[in-house]
Amino acid sequence: MKQVTPIAALLVAGIVLALSAAWSQEDMTVVDNAVFENPRRPPAVFNHEEHNEKAFLFDCAACHHVYEDGELVEGASSEDQRCSDCHDLKGSRGRPSLIQAFHGQCKGCHLAEKKGPILCGECHVKP
Repeated sequence: MKQVTPIAALLVAGIVLALSAAWSQEDMTVVDNAVFENPRRPPAVFNHEEHNEKAFLFDCAACHHVYEDGELVEGASSEDQRCSDCHDLKGSRGRPSLIQAFHGQCKGCHLAEKKGPILCGECHVKP
């Protein structure tokens, strides 16, 4: 019974570390595309920290939005979630598909601001 406690503690610590790394967007360098079974392009290159500094984005909710009943919730942020937590591959419940959400959010902002990449190969850079 005494060995169970250290093993359980290590297991819990490992889970906490894994989850914190998964949601540590400051270290993000590419958009996670693991949810796509057979992606046609490499993941989009995206250095989260560098992007936000260059774009002067300090409000997480600017990109990490929250909707309730189809209405944007001002000031609410979904930064602790993955895009795929709300957006599925096909699009459902009145929400765009995951790929539409990625492209709409990123490319839409770049077009509106007249800054940043908008062509496929500018984000999906081959290694």
